[in-house]
Amino acid sequence: MVQHYFASAWIPGDKDARDIYAGRIDNGLYRIGMQTPLGVVAAGTTVVEKARLFVGPQEEKVLETIAPGFELLKDYGYLTIIAKPIFWLLEKIHGYVGNWGWSIILLTILIKLVFFPLSAASYKSMARMKEVQPRLAAMKEQYKGEPQKLNQAMMEMYRKEKINPLGGCLPVVIQIPVFISLYWVLLSSVEMRGAPWVLWIHDLSVPDPYYILPVIMAVSMFVQTKLNPTPPDPIQAKVMMYMPIVFSIMFFFFPAGLVLYWVTNNLLSIAQQWQINQMFGKKPAK
Repeated sequence: MVQHYFASAWIPGDKDARDIYAGRIDNGLYRIGMQTPLGVVAAGTTVVEKARLFVGPQEEKVLETIAPGFELLKDYGYLTIIAKPIFWLLEKIHGYVGNWGWSIILLTILIKLVFFPLSAASYKSMARMKEVQPRLAAMKEQYKGEPQKLNQAMMEMYRKEKINPLGGCLPVVIQIPVFISLYWVLLSSVEMRGAPWVLWIHDLSVPDPYYILPVIMAVSMFVQTKLNPTPPDPIQAKVMMYMPIVFSIMFFFFPAGLVLYWVTNNLLSIAQQWQINQMFGKKPAK
């Protein structure tokens, strides 16, 4: 039986046969149990059947020592193969710094460094797209009502300028499984429960009591949208403008540890994207 950070489980002997059953006793009342055969008990003899009961937090180090595979009680879903190494690294960092909040920040920086080449490629592509926005706007005006000619002109410009319109998407897609895995690690780790960071953050497993981190995250997302090229479609442009507000409302209810990770990631992304935009901004206009 699992309840977020905690669990209880009956653990029979390794080689014991067992039957797991579940049934309804009454309205709103159910039972789940385990049966193990005792065999024939001869007259005057005693048979003892032993089973262990685990009740406690889902700490991976502890779960691993109880029974083979028991650590999988802490479920990361389909991304376990990525999430487990991420938690191992987070735990190692915590062993040095002694604070889960700073550990999250350092882990985010490390992951960002690993994906730096991919992120740089994505931001360069977006910077190039931003650079040709005025020309795209002029083309739309020139070929108004002629979508086929507009597409041909755009493709020709992309070819000459060596721009891949999807170049900003692919590097992001590759990183998504890692960031989702980190999300599940931070959401399911009991180590965050009651863990303080600094000042007003006394528990990384509950929402920020003053909503400071969600507000910073909303501002950082707004800055990111300004650094990105404006989408050609007006509806898409409005969606991108309102997205920071929608996300910030969602993150008001997320654990502070998760929001801290997103804020750190956003700030690093802004710094990297700003630097790349500056590099392209210094190029002489053609």
